[in-house]
Amino acid sequence: MLKVLIPILFVLFPIGTLAQDFEKGLAAAQTGDFVTALNEWMPLANQGDATAQVNIGIMYSNGQGVLKNNAEAVRWYRLAAYQGNANAQVNLGSMYEFGQGVLKDYDKAERWFRLAADQGDPRAQLHVGFMYEFGQGVLKDYAEAARWYRLSAEQGNANAQVNLGFMYEFGQGVEEDETEAVRWFRLAAEQDNPRAQLNLGFMYSFGRGVLKNEIEAVRWYRLAADQGFGGAQISLGTMYEYGEGVLKDYSEAIRWYNLAAEQGYSRAQLNLGFMYKFGRGVTTDYAEAMRWYRLAADQGNPKAQISLGTMYEYGEGVLKDYSEALRWYRLAAEQGYSGAQLNLGFMYNFGRGILKDYAEAVRWYRLAADQDNARVHGSDARASNRDFFIK
Repeated sequence: MLKVLIPILFVLFPIGTLAQDFEKGLAAAQTGDFVTALNEWMPLANQGDATAQVNIGIMYSNGQGVLKNNAEAVRWYRLAAYQGNANAQVNLGSMYEFGQGVLKDYDKAERWFRLAADQGDPRAQLHVGFMYEFGQGVLKDYAEAARWYRLSAEQGNANAQVNLGFMYEFGQGVEEDETEAVRWFRLAAEQDNPRAQLNLGFMYSFGRGVLKNEIEAVRWYRLAADQGFGGAQISLGTMYEYGEGVLKDYSEAIRWYNLAAEQGYSRAQLNLGFMYKFGRGVTTDYAEAMRWYRLAADQGNPKAQISLGTMYEYGEGVLKDYSEALRWYRLAAEQGYSGAQLNLGFMYNFGRGILKDYAEAVRWYRLAADQDNARVHGSDARASNRDFFIK
């Protein structure tokens, strides 16, 4: 789950004359005049006003009206946090969590998040849940993670609703319940949360917790994809490629894959390589297929690595090179990908790019066989994208 400092200006006003000065700063900030806002808020902050202090911290975090300076942001957050300001406590916790302006320290991050969470702050409750889920600053405890996510989700926090949905989907800290997972995904999706929309689409694609409905899946994928969410763009592209919930349209599939690939999503890059290799929606172009496979393979995508290895083994778009094929198969095989293990065994069996070694061939064949899903040698690895979630 991606967590960021929220670049908002909190509207908890001081009283009397101070309130008028604060409102002047707020009005300036809302028009983008951060220099004026800083000039109005700095005297208040120096007098100990916590709201002004946290807002100045945000300005330093974001480089608004001042040069970006995380250490200075931490200083202002700390001043407000020690006064019990929950917004400052959350932001200070985030600075410790990500090592911004301070050394990364999960223990301190958790301590500040908890102080704000105990005040009922939903962002802080989300963070505490995350810390328990992944064992950061605390012992991993799914039940405790679910408890904190629920506290935040019940206040309407969309990210917490998504995470609680995951907990129900996979039975982590709660009894597995896909119907309940769908309920939480839907609550967040209706707030336009793209992670929730993607995952709700997934549930409709496979009939998990709801009746299978590919048209409804496409609708949710599209809502997230239109927000630029790469995972949803890949899923929507897949629906167009296979004609699920929409008419089959390779050109539209490529369009959506391209949008995600340009954001660096290796699955989209892999899929584009496949489209160019087999001429789906484009003229067959091995060189372009190689380019996309390589971009994905360089990110460690094992399916792209095996596809790239296949291109080298058969001289498709490049000169045939068994040694290079072997190298890519090995990279994928060492990640436990059975198709690559099978291909690597084949290379040892027939001495392609390496000295023939039956014992080593058997070892790789056995690793592939033990996974019970080895693929036929030479066929392309194709990303289904059906398991594409983001948390």
